[in-house]
Amino acid sequence: MKSSVNLHACLAALVCGCGQMAYAEGGGTVVDGAAIADESQTANWLSYGRTYSETRFSPLTQITDTNVSQLKVDWYLDLPDARMLVGTPLVVDGVIYFEAGYNVVHAVDAATGAVLWQYDPQVIETAGERLRIMWDQSRGLAFWKGKVYSATIDGRLIALDAATGKELWNVMTVDPELPFFITGAPRAFKDKVIIGNGGTEFGPIRGYLTAYDADTGEQAWRFFTVPGNPADGFEDETQAMAAETWTGEWWKHGGGGTVWHGLTYDPELDLLFIGTGNGAPWNQRIRSPGGGDNLFLCSVVALDPDTGEYRWHYQTVPGETWDYNSNMDIVLADLDIEGRTVKALMHAPKNGFFYIIDRETGKLVSAEPLGHMTWATHVDMETGRPVEVAGSRYEDHREDVWPGPLGVHSWHAMSYNPGTGLVYVPTIDLPGSYVDEGIDVEKWESTDWGFDAGVAPPFVADIATDAGTSALKAWDPVRQELVWEAANPGAWNAGTLTTAGNLVFQGHATGELKAYRADSGEEVMSFDVGAGISAPAITYTVDGKQHLAVLVGWGGALAAIGGSLNAQFGWAYKAHTRRLISFSLDGTAALPEAAPPVIPEPLEAPGFKVDEALAKEGELTYSKICGFCHGTGVVSGGFAPDLRASAVVPSSVSFAEVMHGGSRRAMGMPSFSGLSKEEVTALQHYIRRQALPKEDLP
Repeated sequence: MKSSVNLHACLAALVCGCGQMAYAEGGGTVVDGAAIADESQTANWLSYGRTYSETRFSPLTQITDTNVSQLKVDWYLDLPDARMLVGTPLVVDGVIYFEAGYNVVHAVDAATGAVLWQYDPQVIETAGERLRIMWDQSRGLAFWKGKVYSATIDGRLIALDAATGKELWNVMTVDPELPFFITGAPRAFKDKVIIGNGGTEFGPIRGYLTAYDADTGEQAWRFFTVPGNPADGFEDETQAMAAETWTGEWWKHGGGGTVWHGLTYDPELDLLFIGTGNGAPWNQRIRSPGGGDNLFLCSVVALDPDTGEYRWHYQTVPGETWDYNSNMDIVLADLDIEGRTVKALMHAPKNGFFYIIDRETGKLVSAEPLGHMTWATHVDMETGRPVEVAGSRYEDHREDVWPGPLGVHSWHAMSYNPGTGLVYVPTIDLPGSYVDEGIDVEKWESTDWGFDAGVAPPFVADIATDAGTSALKAWDPVRQELVWEAANPGAWNAGTLTTAGNLVFQGHATGELKAYRADSGEEVMSFDVGAGISAPAITYTVDGKQHLAVLVGWGGALAAIGGSLNAQFGWAYKAHTRRLISFSLDGTAALPEAAPPVIPEPLEAPGFKVDEALAKEGELTYSKICGFCHGTGVVSGGFAPDLRASAVVPSSVSFAEVMHGGSRRAMGMPSFSGLSKEEVTALQHYIRRQALPKEDLP
């Protein structure tokens, strides 16, 4: 592991009195439960959602709806080794902490942008063959009593000294023989740090959440979200109860239910709320052939934070079969509903409903459609269950269903403003086609380390530029109705920040950072940062001055798989510099002139003759191991190179050096030594077929 210190920056911090050196001398904020719970403090951003409530609301008022148009760049930090930047930085006493470039942790002076230290966990080296299922992305860090906690894509949880970047402890949280990865941000409370994982589409995964001692890294407890093999005995009565809702031999498929996002601690009730993921595989006919609710898939589960013991649950999609996970934000607020104060939990999962749940009891208060959906008509308030549309489970035919696997709301952060009483939700309108025709549901087995959800292969057909739309919606959670909405470009835009200055900030796929009046939705600022934005903004103060900061770098699922729907914005692989940018009302810096959008052109290779039979064989291989990064139909969304334009692919020697020899591993391209020579050749012919002009296709 590498830790490097920028001595010049440290000396600068000492001279200017910025928080890093003061903290190292023992002063500064003690980041504990009381500090993270404090809604009134404004200098810092201490946890993923700013405070334990996860509202992403700041009481700061220096920047308002009347002066936000005057925002200027204070400083920027180029991050040339980064690709997907989707995370929320933390700010503690004038220092910004964030991850960029395979979980490299940065500590930066929040007033100047000077790098104080960096820590490189050597993810590519540590991941080994598991690199083939891993994206270069992280949604954030945790901070607790002078320590920074990083959860790496390869499955480790690492504690660092916040003053120096020195590694304090390092623990592997997953079985490295299974296709687990981590993209989510850990959370810290009560001297514990919690983290989940992902990986349900790549192998027989059983989801769980683990708590570790914040000081030593020792495991405190673990909660499994789906039951294991009954023959092995259940960990507790909760697992036995959950097993009654499954049928067949579900444990052979893992079950799923991973906790890759959606973690909220409630210090008032002393409860931990977790959002759980979809089934593994998606297709319920395979994993639980006799039906059943399949607990705790697609649920909000309340746990005892000290022991991990089950307290209550609410399931949003019983027996889910569409990838409608509930890993989205869990936001806490006290709401006045029908004359009584409800300790509310607000949740907008993929399935398209906006839920209000009484967080004391788990009882459903209300649920209404947030966006376009065709899988269900409404939620029955007597049973709390969705009323499904007949045929939507694609039992005997292909079914186009809204929403698709990306959901009406994905992981992009929503925010809640107590002043307006509104929740600001980035929404998506994009269907999915589901079919299991040709799949033997009785004999299907998960393909380890290859994308297989038990439905027709994804990533084969390109996604058209007009296939989906999106919008920022201001939602009244009490009345459960839309108050205003602003159209977004494409279908993949960043999360939100809201402030007491009557503002909502959101980054767009076009590279514009926009601000809206929180009460009316009127656009009051647009700033072109020169590259697509996928991360939510934060705000903080240094020496009493309010700053706004955002990581700029196209990222997330649709930036990888999105095909032409995302490629149209021109954020091609490594064509544009990634950055952390800080703004204020009196900034004096200027961003370098941005490179124009780049849309890769398929490479002509007249000497390569496509064999259609081989190309057909290679199509399935591409779907399982390549499309996850290089895009549907071999049209890159921007995360990885567009292989149609690659000069490597037409050369059998060069292509084999990449696929078998790992010649591009240092750049994040794993080797696939398990593929036969024939499979590599077939894959080569499929990619080149996709590069041909339409009129030349067989």
